[in-house]
Amino acid sequence: RQASAAERDTQRSASMSARHLFAPVVRRGAAAVRTASATRRFASNVSASADIEHLYAGGLLTGFRKAYCGPLPPSYTVDEALTKLPPTKVTSLSNGMRVATEKTPGESVCVGVFIKSGSRYETAESNGSAHFLEHMFFKGSKNKSQGQLELEIENMGCRLNAYTSREQTVYYANVLKEDTNKAVDVLAEMLLNSTFDPAAIEREKNTILQEMEVVERVEEEVVFDNLHYTAYQTSPLGRTILGPEENIKNMTRDHIVNYIQANYVAPRMVVVAAGNVDHDAFTAQVAKAFAATPEQPSGPSVIDEQAPAWFTGSDIRVRDDDMGLAHVATAFEALEYDHPDSFATMVMQAMLGSFDASMPSAIHSSSQMTSVLAGYNSREYPLVQSAMAFNTQYSDTGLLGVYYVTETDKVMEAQWAVMKEFQNLCHNADDHLVEIAKTQLKATMVNQLDSGLSQVCEDIGRQMLNYGRRMSLAETFARIDAVDAPTIRRVAMELCNDKCIAVSAKGGLSSLPDYNWLRRHTWSLRY
Repeated sequence: RQASAAERDTQRSASMSARHLFAPVVRRGAAAVRTASATRRFASNVSASADIEHLYAGGLLTGFRKAYCGPLPPSYTVDEALTKLPPTKVTSLSNGMRVATEKTPGESVCVGVFIKSGSRYETAESNGSAHFLEHMFFKGSKNKSQGQLELEIENMGCRLNAYTSREQTVYYANVLKEDTNKAVDVLAEMLLNSTFDPAAIEREKNTILQEMEVVERVEEEVVFDNLHYTAYQTSPLGRTILGPEENIKNMTRDHIVNYIQANYVAPRMVVVAAGNVDHDAFTAQVAKAFAATPEQPSGPSVIDEQAPAWFTGSDIRVRDDDMGLAHVATAFEALEYDHPDSFATMVMQAMLGSFDASMPSAIHSSSQMTSVLAGYNSREYPLVQSAMAFNTQYSDTGLLGVYYVTETDKVMEAQWAVMKEFQNLCHNADDHLVEIAKTQLKATMVNQLDSGLSQVCEDIGRQMLNYGRRMSLAETFARIDAVDAPTIRRVAMELCNDKCIAVSAKGGLSSLPDYNWLRRHTWSLRY
């Protein structure tokens, strides 16, 4: 029912003495600034060679910017196998809702409804409504009781689930191919006709409060909650998904209905099917089942203009020396998901790498940071128990950074290795390291898509909401291949060199340097 650990939010309270603000607000998240800078880069870049014009013919790389990053080399060719993958078919209904399918052989289908809604579209008073609503859709509708819905789902052998993130809410069902229409009807019944019985709302409050207690005991959750809180202090992105405890206790049917009226409208929804499904038949069923979906937002919860994501260089520390371990996340403001350099930040994430104590081979990693943290250092012993790079992207901003867990006395050395690796990206990224990272990134993408229909459905829905279309794997690989070492150095210089950072830490933090030390290590003197 939840999004990934880096996306989920739980309200955290911290004294002001624990939060140190040394840097001014940086408005790099403004879309207008991003667009202007991107336009300048496109104007200065070299255009693609005429010898590879055929790669753009026929729509294979539709939307691919020829001036994106470095130009593709004249010898670049697309793997023929990628051109034979099933296409994603898209149809827009008269009410603005979009339907997307990808047909593959098999006996099952994953049906998902992806909605551009989440905690970012809430107010301070309604924070928590999106997640609360996710729970209430399973509690009965105007036409079917909760028991009838559960029986229908059980009889199909359906696996029904949902999650809420900051900018998206998703409901999906895995069924046999012959039950595809039934799955569409069940999802439509839940999303359009739920009753939101006040008694059920009161019962669900206890469930969500218990869920909140569980999340608060997961240190990684707390650190990433606080990271967003301190990085986006003046933006709804800084709020949690679960919402504060007071909001949960005061949640009413009006809050939920108002949120639905403001956000669950056809132009903000995409219905996706992945598996053995016929596009035309599926589109007809969706058009019939979701015919009553409103086309325009209404009600008092409508937000006329999305608040910009203002990034604040700052840190928040929850010191508890009794924990024995330190959990630390360090992040620079990165790029929105549709920025032309977004694929460069994906490659940068792969270059930063990851490490776990169960991976002794990490000492030979191509990432200097991972190698040092894994044991290639003066101690000849791992500096951390685990470390991972993250690249979280939103509609107008993002966070690129590293999260690690280590013993209290090793925090200083671990943090030095992290800060040094960002400088390596700025000054020392070479073609060999970039090629390794690109291969790793491609392998990760393919492995995820091969893991099941749910991942394919997720990928289609996410791209439809983010880009307005589904990129082919051929285009995705071409965008990755267009990233070269000079591109990595340029993007790293723009994002990480002498730039403000956001830091979130919890646990034994006695050896974690202060913010001035951290900020000072975002640049290097190079004579």
